[in-house]
Amino acid sequence: MSDPLDITRDLFFARTGLDEDTVLSTISDSLAGSDDGELYLEERHSEMMVFDDGRMKSASYDNSSGFGLRAIAGEAHGYAHSGELSIDAIRRAGNTVRAVTSGHNGSLALPPSAGNNRALYTSANPLEATAFADKVTLMQEIDAYARAADPAVAQVSVSLAASWQAIHIMRPDGYQVADIRPLVRLNVSVVMEKDGRMESGSSGAGGRVMLDKWLDPQIWKAEVIEAIRVARVNLESIPAPAGELEVVLGPGWPGVMLHEAVGHGLEGDFNRKGTSLFSGQVGEQVAAKGVTVVDDGTMDDRRGSITIDDEGTPSRRNVLIEDGILKGYMQDRQNARLMGVDPTGNGRRESYAHTPMPRMTNTFMLNGSYSNEEILASVKKGIYAVNFGGGQVDITSGKFVFSASEAYMVENGRLGAPVKGATLIGNGPDAMGKITMIGDDLALDNGIGTCGKAGQGVPVGVGQPTLKMGGITIGGTEAA
Repeated sequence: MSDPLDITRDLFFARTGLDEDTVLSTISDSLAGSDDGELYLEERHSEMMVFDDGRMKSASYDNSSGFGLRAIAGEAHGYAHSGELSIDAIRRAGNTVRAVTSGHNGSLALPPSAGNNRALYTSANPLEATAFADKVTLMQEIDAYARAADPAVAQVSVSLAASWQAIHIMRPDGYQVADIRPLVRLNVSVVMEKDGRMESGSSGAGGRVMLDKWLDPQIWKAEVIEAIRVARVNLESIPAPAGELEVVLGPGWPGVMLHEAVGHGLEGDFNRKGTSLFSGQVGEQVAAKGVTVVDDGTMDDRRGSITIDDEGTPSRRNVLIEDGILKGYMQDRQNARLMGVDPTGNGRRESYAHTPMPRMTNTFMLNGSYSNEEILASVKKGIYAVNFGGGQVDITSGKFVFSASEAYMVENGRLGAPVKGATLIGNGPDAMGKITMIGDDLALDNGIGTCGKAGQGVPVGVGQPTLKMGGITIGGTEAA
């Protein structure tokens, strides 16, 4: 496997004509007197293809490159970016960011530690690894298979997305580090009709791998079958009840509720500013005993994994909550320094045009000791939420609203009819305290998550085992 620094030095210096020593000298002058800062160089290739209603609906390709220069002085930062990779553009950016360090005589923070330097994914380009014609053929085969699988299938939509991102980080102290990040995703959606009723179902998967994985019929057929199964379930669904009920969350993607309702509240910037419900609670009980939450960016090929973060800090496995006790927050370099703790490898940004901030990678809850069957058998009357659609969370109050895209009634320990329109309403920390049973079936999502924060989106992973919570408000249309 090629050294990422060799690849990025070729991209950003040999091919552009930029002189590495001149760039280092320029950023050293530009960041003089700052507490921290870096030059972030990026090149990204991305492709998106959509096959809908039996034909290729769209195919797009984008190639972008540029840099972002940041200077940090205390709680302030100056940031300038450009799509022009030239020494003149970098110097102009330097003149801009100097404004924040005017009169500030900081001492430059030490560079990130080298870490274990283990690559978590290939540096190959998924856009080039699979021929365009093979991608088109794949989507045609998926469309045909879905329509033949069930005569009730009225519409099929298939999308393929792939990107290749190269980043190179330079600090004024001479520290340099690079990363090459592939990312792919396949999504299949179907609409089915029965007795005049139409419902949809979808399934998707992805990760930091090549697209050739989905050329295997056994792999892509499983996604089609799952999408059809969800649509069939929805065709049989009844209106969801309303009221306070026991709730069982299934393993895997339902961890998105943990990500939104708890994970964001454990990001360093919110806690430094005192705007999170978890602010100042390190060492305190913030969830039920048995609840352990981890953010781990070091997992091979996972969508949320990063060998280094976007400040150059090696990613790592961070235990956020252990047995219900808050152990710490996710940190970038600036917030970690201001809070007197170490960076955790969670400084992330969407692109060179954005500043880094504390963000999650792969966030999940660890196993407990109960089986899925034992948990469901303990429910007198409640909802079993297998999958989620959209949701909203207020970080300051902790209040959340999540829509279940697949859910079932549970009565006297038995699964009942599927329900539609079930909305879970509650408060993140409060919900964590209401967890009464934790399953032994931890699963991660299939590689489909994108997290939004402050206008920036980054790929993430979520997961959890089956969970039982007591007394969650369900918003529905029928009396409970």
